[in-house]
Amino acid sequence: MIKPKVYIKDGKIRIDPEIERKLRNAQYGVWGHSTVEICHWTKKALKKEGVCYKRKFFGIETHRCMEFSPAGVFCQNRCIYCWRPSEFYSILKMDESMVDDPKEIVEHLMEERRKLLSGFGGNEKVDKQLFKESLNPSHFAISLSGEPTMYPKIDVLVKEYKKHGMITFLVTNGMQPERLLRINADQLYISFESYNRKLYERLNVPLYKDGWERLMKSLRYFRDNRSKRRVMRITLIKDWNMKAEKFKEFIDIAEPDFIETKAYMYIGYSRERMKFENMPTHREVVSFSKELSDITGYRIKDEEPKSRVVLLER
Repeated sequence: MIKPKVYIKDGKIRIDPEIERKLRNAQYGVWGHSTVEICHWTKKALKKEGVCYKRKFFGIETHRCMEFSPAGVFCQNRCIYCWRPSEFYSILKMDESMVDDPKEIVEHLMEERRKLLSGFGGNEKVDKQLFKESLNPSHFAISLSGEPTMYPKIDVLVKEYKKHGMITFLVTNGMQPERLLRINADQLYISFESYNRKLYERLNVPLYKDGWERLMKSLRYFRDNRSKRRVMRITLIKDWNMKAEKFKEFIDIAEPDFIETKAYMYIGYSRERMKFENMPTHREVVSFSKELSDITGYRIKDEEPKSRVVLLER
């Protein structure tokens, strides 16, 4: 287990300088304890080579989507299927007196994103109008890396974007249950891959001793959350968790509006922990989704083979 650590500068939590250097070399924008990146699908959308499945499912403009996290290298889990380098992750708590103000995060990450996009303006493959529009994002995906709800002012950050008419999607691992009652996003996701404590400890590797209990409480709070749409995301990992019947009791607790069943992808740092064979085909994802539909009453609404994802709705 990695021993949690913290880097403090001028009384504020900061990303360790060496880690920040590695992140910037990997084309991340960094400000304070927050990170931003130009996602793979945004790059493709600018060149009219394809769009993210969220465009198909929820109407999100891929080229105007900003993916970021106010807790860039901070997470309470070490999920072995995560494609991020968990070696970067540090500390278990972000003290409210030592974090950045939500307005500052909004302002500075927007600037970091514009810097990352600047080179696309001169790329002859990039559509000029789409590039111009991309500089003013309309959708904010709070899910890049780390665990966003570790940021103690996450509810205020969401409100900051929403008061400007921006659409907010937020993804959580459920380790900060009480904060789910305060968040009012346009779309709130909870990641749920493990259907019992033993599997959870092997697959999600929580640093909290009561991680499973926190997740169970989060499912109940998720049900009562005030967000416009609530989505349970199940990452399917072959030979690990593809037993649809095992998920029913937890879906009954959380009562999500939608369920996304998505294949684990053998990419990034997950390749050091998983096998290529753990990656399901789209056909296998569809088969799992049909079985889940039969036992839960959720109906299959859409699918996207390129991303190996299926959307079910209540």
